Amino acid sequence: MTPRKLHQKHSRKNAPGAVRFLQLSGFNRRYDREIRAAVKKEIGKQDFVLGSALDAFEDEWAKFCGSKAAIGVGSGLSALELALQAAGVGRGDEVLVPSNTFIATWMAVSNIGATPVPVPTSRDDYNLIPELLSSRVSPKTKAIVPVHLYGYPAELKRINEVALTHNLKVIEDAAQAHGAEYRGDRIGAHSDAVAWSFYPGKNLGAFGDGGAVTTNSAELADKVRLLRNYGSIKKYRHESIGTNSRLDSLQCAILSVKLKYLSAFNARREAIASLYLQRLGHLAERMEHFSLPPASSPNRVSSWHLFVIRVPDRDRVQNFLELRGIETAVHYPIPPGNQAAYSTIYSSTVDDESSSDADSLLSLPIGPHLSGSQAHRVCETLEEFYLGANTA
Repeated sequence: MTPRKLHQKHSRKNAPGAVRFLQLSGFNRRYDREIRAAVKKEIGKQDFVLGSALDAFEDEWAKFCGSKAAIGVGSGLSALELALQAAGVGRGDEVLVPSNTFIATWMAVSNIGATPVPVPTSRDDYNLIPELLSSRVSPKTKAIVPVHLYGYPAELKRINEVALTHNLKVIEDAAQAHGAEYRGDRIGAHSDAVAWSFYPGKNLGAFGDGGAVTTNSAELADKVRLLRNYGSIKKYRHESIGTNSRLDSLQCAILSVKLKYLSAFNARREAIASLYLQRLGHLAERMEHFSLPPASSPNRVSSWHLFVIRVPDRDRVQNFLELRGIETAVHYPIPPGNQAAYSTIYSSTVDDESSSDADSLLSLPIGPHLSGSQAHRVCETLEEFYLGANTA
């Protein structure tokens, strides 16, 4: 692609009337003003690490998630690593993970010396298939890490039943599931621990990296607190080999403000998703290889972090939308087991239905920044591509 074409595509994304895939702020002035005031207050307090803002946010996040404890850490990757370590997983162990997810899920396992063991994922909800877990369990297996991919909750009841049968820990990767619900309760306390990311693009995002672990286990919570701070609870006394992974006060102040708006913003995401499902349902009915994500149900309420469709001619569709000022994205086109980083562990590619889907998945714009008219425009453009004359 020539530099000129790159510039032209960039110009379309930022042209008046363009439909942005993601917009982090600016769509709510009150929200921005509150954040600026909160950051200014923290700068004045000069209490930047393990301070009162962290205590306040941890209490707020635990309450929101319905858990007994929340421990702020430096990133979503750290949250997974520390939760696994606190649960007793380490070098030489095996951990069952989804075959296709963002690679951080796998790297967290690898970084603590354990081995990720891939479990195929469902074409219906993109989460790991509980019925296939037991066949992957070995004497070395110590834990399962289900991922609530795109914000749609995994089948935790069945996963936890398998874990109980085989005496395994369950550490949920909820990096995309802020506010999602499973069987009437928000994600946050269904398993041994839940790892969160507050990366800026998440439903609840900081203005930098950040993460947290939620749990109902006082013992596991204490271990995560110890590990995140150089293995220390009391200054200059170190009980174990830990790391430096602490959620700072500025990010906590920002997150506390944004948390007040999370439910309303998630409701907006739900409304956009419902519009997409209604408007695009006829394409899924009449077209082979065109499918939509599952709708929220009483037992599984999505956070709608992403709205991912499966389409024929994905690259042509994406280009067609791009030329009309609609920004889309492709998430996780190469499964972790097929990445060069894991070539020494897996001599051949990890192959299942989720891997074969990689070239057909497309993420549509969704978020509180999106208007109803913009969402209708996305649908109209997709209808134009598949049902109208086009030469794109």
